[in-house]
Amino acid sequence: MPDTQIGLKDRLWKELALKAELMTDGVDITHEALEYLAPGVRTQEQVHTLFEMDFEVHDGEMPAYFRLPLGLVVPFRWNRESRHRIELDGDRTIVVKRDEELAEAHFPERPGYYGLKTSDGASMATIGSLGSDRQFFVAYSNECSYKDKGEDCLFCNINFTKDTYGEKSGIFWKTARQIGETYAEVHRQGLVDHVNITGGVIPERRELEYYLDVAESIQRHSGVEDFNGTAVVAAPLDLRNLDRFREAGYRTAGLNLEFWDKGIYNAICPGKARDSGGWDHWLRAIEYAVGVFGHGNVRSNFVAGIEPKKSLLTGIQYLADKGAVGTASVWCPNPGSDLEGHRAPEPGWYLDLAHHIAVIWKRAGFTWANLYDSNASVDSLQHDIWRIEAETLPVFGELALSAAE
Repeated sequence: MPDTQIGLKDRLWKELALKAELMTDGVDITHEALEYLAPGVRTQEQVHTLFEMDFEVHDGEMPAYFRLPLGLVVPFRWNRESRHRIELDGDRTIVVKRDEELAEAHFPERPGYYGLKTSDGASMATIGSLGSDRQFFVAYSNECSYKDKGEDCLFCNINFTKDTYGEKSGIFWKTARQIGETYAEVHRQGLVDHVNITGGVIPERRELEYYLDVAESIQRHSGVEDFNGTAVVAAPLDLRNLDRFREAGYRTAGLNLEFWDKGIYNAICPGKARDSGGWDHWLRAIEYAVGVFGHGNVRSNFVAGIEPKKSLLTGIQYLADKGAVGTASVWCPNPGSDLEGHRAPEPGWYLDLAHHIAVIWKRAGFTWANLYDSNASVDSLQHDIWRIEAETLPVFGELALSAAE
C-alpha cells in the first residue's frame, strides 16, 4: 500500500475521532459564523421533523450539518456549553477547541427545492429534508399515541418538539399528495437516491393505509416505480401487514427495537413494552420482515449509551445472524425528554462500539447497498468505519486520481 494511502487512513481515523467528539458533546457557534452561514437563506438549515436534536431549544435557524476536510459528515447539534465551537476566520468556518483550530467545516448550500411550495402552499422543505448522501427524509407527523397514555419513550422528545416549535416550523401532518409532489421535485432536480418515511406511533390500520397512499403518490407524481423507500413502522400485530408494505413498493423496512436488554426496554419504552405485542413481538416482527424484504433489507436502530455496550452488541449480533441490520445512534439527551440533563458516554465509547458493529456487518455479508438502502442516513460512525476500511469514501477516489495524474 502506498505511503500516501496509509497517511490518508491515519488522517481519516483522526477526523473520525473528532467527529465522535462533536456528535457526543455537540458544538457551539459564534454569532459571526452563524450570520455568515445564514442557514435557511444561503446554507441548508435544520428542519424540525421528528426531534429537536440540539442540546436546548432555540429561536432562529441553525445549520443542518457540515463536512470535515476529508469528507466525514457531522450532524450539527448546538450546545452552548460544548468545548468545541464554530468560528469565522475570514471567509472560512472552522472548528475550534480552546482557541486551537482543529479543522475547517464546510456547510452545504441550501437545496433548490427548499424554496418551493406544494400545490396547496406547503413549504417543500418542511415536507421532506435532504440528507448529506442523497437521502430524502420524511417525517409525516409528530403524533405519537403513547403521549395520551403517559407512556412516551423516556429518551424521546417527539411530542415536546411539536409542542415547542409547532406548525410555524413545519410540524404538521403531511398528506400523501404533499410528499408525492415534493419527492417528484427532488427527483427532477437529481438530488435523491433513497426515501425514508417515518413518524410517531399511530394505530396499526391507519399506519398501513397511510404508507400505501404515500407510496402510490410518490409513484404517480414522479413516474418512478422503484423509489428505493424505507417504511419505518411499528411492529404490526398482524405480521402479514409487512407483506403489504413490500407489495406497495417499499424496498426496505425499519422496525426500531431501541434496546436489547428487556428490563431496560420495559423501563425506558413503556408504550412499546405494552403495545404492539411488546419486546418479544417486535423481535418476531423484525425476523418476519427479513423473510419479506430479504437479507440486509431490514434495519433496527438502538439508542446507544443507555444500556451496557455488551448487551447492545449482543442484540446487533443476533439481528445480523437473522439477516437484519442493527444500527446504533449516538444518544443525545434531548431537551424535553425525561432524560434531559443526562450525559451520553465518552466519544471513545462510541468509537469502540462502532468498530465492533462494522465487524459484525462485514461478517454477516451485508453490502453497502444494504447499509445505504435500509437506513435513514449513512452519517453514523459505523458507516464511516465501513467506508474507511473498504476505501470507498470519495476522498480515496480523489487520491487515486491525483496519483494517476
